[in-house]
Amino acid sequence: MSKPPRISLAEVERQTGAMLRRGDSAHFDFGAGLPPTLADLTESLFFSPGDGRIWLNDQRMVLMHSSAMGHLRRELIDTLGLHRARGLLTRAGYVAGARDAELVRQRWPQADAASVFMAGTRLHALEGMVKVTPLTFDFDIDRGLYEGEFLWEHASEDDEHISAYGLGTEPACWSQVGYASGYVTTLFGQLVVFREIECRSMGASACKVIGRHAAAWGDVSEDLRYLQARDYRELGSDSGEAAAPPAPALPKGRSAPGGRRSRAEEEDKHPLVGASSAFNSACHQLARVAPTQATVLFTGESGVGKEVFARRLHRISSRADQPFVAVNCAAIPETLIESELFGVERGAFTGASRSREGRFERAHGGTLFLDEIGTLSLVAQGKLLRALQEGEIERVGGTRTLQVDVRLVAATNVDLQAEVRAGRFREDLFFRLNVFPVHLPPLRDRRDDIPLLMNHFLVRESARHGRTTRGFTPRAVRAMLSYAFPGNVRELQNLVERGVISAEEGGSIDVPHLFRREQLSDETLLAIGAHGALSAPKEEAPAPLLQAVRQVLASPGLHDVEGQLLREALKECNGNVAAAARLLGLSRAQFAYKLGRTAAPARPRSRRKPASVVKPLP
Repeated sequence: MSKPPRISLAEVERQTGAMLRRGDSAHFDFGAGLPPTLADLTESLFFSPGDGRIWLNDQRMVLMHSSAMGHLRRELIDTLGLHRARGLLTRAGYVAGARDAELVRQRWPQADAASVFMAGTRLHALEGMVKVTPLTFDFDIDRGLYEGEFLWEHASEDDEHISAYGLGTEPACWSQVGYASGYVTTLFGQLVVFREIECRSMGASACKVIGRHAAAWGDVSEDLRYLQARDYRELGSDSGEAAAPPAPALPKGRSAPGGRRSRAEEEDKHPLVGASSAFNSACHQLARVAPTQATVLFTGESGVGKEVFARRLHRISSRADQPFVAVNCAAIPETLIESELFGVERGAFTGASRSREGRFERAHGGTLFLDEIGTLSLVAQGKLLRALQEGEIERVGGTRTLQVDVRLVAATNVDLQAEVRAGRFREDLFFRLNVFPVHLPPLRDRRDDIPLLMNHFLVRESARHGRTTRGFTPRAVRAMLSYAFPGNVRELQNLVERGVISAEEGGSIDVPHLFRREQLSDETLLAIGAHGALSAPKEEAPAPLLQAVRQVLASPGLHDVEGQLLREALKECNGNVAAAARLLGLSRAQFAYKLGRTAAPARPRSRRKPASVVKPLP
């Protein structure tokens, strides 16, 4: 009997990858519940009523009246004309679809391709736009083929258009058509155009749309008239700036000339990640001052990313090809700060066996970044002021005056004006530094950026530690969104790194993997659960422990509860005592001691005879 042919792992992966890159409605099981399901998507919708924010995973959302959108629509049509208003709303819908496609692709990277495409219909409904019923669809990403037909019901855009203009002869679901085109195009990798062939605004009972890859439509000039797209995926990006041409690749293992990293390497190592209004405001100020030669002072709490912004300032300035030299003033002893900044001549003091250039000389032509400048002594402040005003320095023990051309960028996490009033910082140096101040807000004031930073650091730390995870659980995202982050971005990076290390290989990162002794906020985010109820998460206490607590509420002590908790933790970690101890925030020795103590039955306290009372002598 012949043996069946053996298939290599590579071949299995190739075949599986091909399956995940195509799909059709004939073979898609709509009731299979493959992720992302509607329940998965609704659990990604977070409400924070206390500070007026709503998120769909990492995207800021807005809940507003449909009638207000209808009023805006009428204003656009009456002011700009029908065709310009249609183009504007179509492009806005395209951006929304592209953002949702990126969200699904990042959150569920291993999901079946058909389920990922279908998630767009569920998101469209979840966001209150329209109920989508798939009629047929067939796609093959590798061959560049897409064909889909869908029924739209209860379209809010139709409601408002009919209310304002009544029935007409043209379809009116402009932003919804843009959404469908943006979502599918972003997943597909090439232009997919949707057209509305029936519409309630034309008297139909429901709207019907057909989507096809651009080549299948033939002439798509009319569609592009409203999309006005050059690079379709570019419409979904955060920045409207044109992408810079890629830097020439270097041979593996080699650095840029002069031992400096290339710009591409610098971007990878020190990226700016964020989309909040506070973050964008700082970026706009950065772009405004970068082409000049002005001194920049970054202010903000520790860990907000002042050095990252300083490096970005250097990269987009005219000095980008020259050195960037960073100095942490707080890390250098007061007796050495002068020699570190200005250099030292041979024999200037005991141990100075050779001449050495300082940071000013090393940064000549480029940018000198002085972090925590508020820690400099008054003597060092005076010498720094002279160097900045005159553009010249003298090495310690030297007699020659050296001309230096540096752009100074400083940073501080203290209030320098308060330091001036207290007499600890020179007023003239403060005015010299405070030419163009840029305040970087704390992370608690830019919470929209937290999910973006979580995903960024997850990818980076997973690659650095050689670990694989499935991302964050919904309650971990909620906990991170509500946490105050006293250490700001630096603390968030550390928490994500801890989570990557603590989570099981191939598993999800949950709250116990991220937090140890940190004080979590009492404010909870509200989420829509699987049954459509808006409530605080109820998954913080596992059911078995909750039952145990209820059973012993009337008992004299918590001996049984402690034992139950220890045994559950041990079972969760497959008998690994060290892992179970970490799960409960204990050392291995503490866990083993408590487990051994609870294993023995609690002994009742012995009743002592009351001590005899001695009457005092009269």
